[in-house]
Amino acid sequence: MPGRLIKLSELKKIRSRWKKARQKMVFTNGCFDLIHVGHVRYLQKAKALGDFLVVGLNRDGSVRRLKGAGRPLLPEKERAEILCAFWFVDFVVMFQEDTPERLIRELQPEVLVKGADWTVENIVGADLVLKNGGEVRRIEFVPGRSSSRILAQILKRRRTGAGKKSQA
Repeated sequence: MPGRLIKLSELKKIRSRWKKARQKMVFTNGCFDLIHVGHVRYLQKAKALGDFLVVGLNRDGSVRRLKGAGRPLLPEKERAEILCAFWFVDFVVMFQEDTPERLIRELQPEVLVKGADWTVENIVGADLVLKNGGEVRRIEFVPGRSSSRILAQILKRRRTGAGKKSQA
């Protein structure tokens, strides 16, 4: 049953079965606005760290507060559908808060994953996961690939007219 958008209450029931079966849950989160190859590789590496990969997805209001006006570029339902289409994503659960702390506290993942640009001390929920005997892993990003960077490149090209076909 890969790639399912699920409510937290449903996911908690499934999670209890995983724990009984001693299956390892990997959790990561993000806005995943303007999904690109860096996201794909990151999520594939995260999946390889356990039996099930759960992605916490920031809802639109949360993305606006974190990224500013004009974001997200894609609405939450589209971002969720794209994430659910990946075979390596088992479940997507959306959250409205600015951080996934509540999800991490309630799900108690064995592995918490964030990008290598984060220090363990600054990863929300790392203390909870480590206290429960889990691990926190940091995954390197694909150099030069980020939604914010891609958006900046698009806006720069639009301003300068770069990329327009000549009319010769």
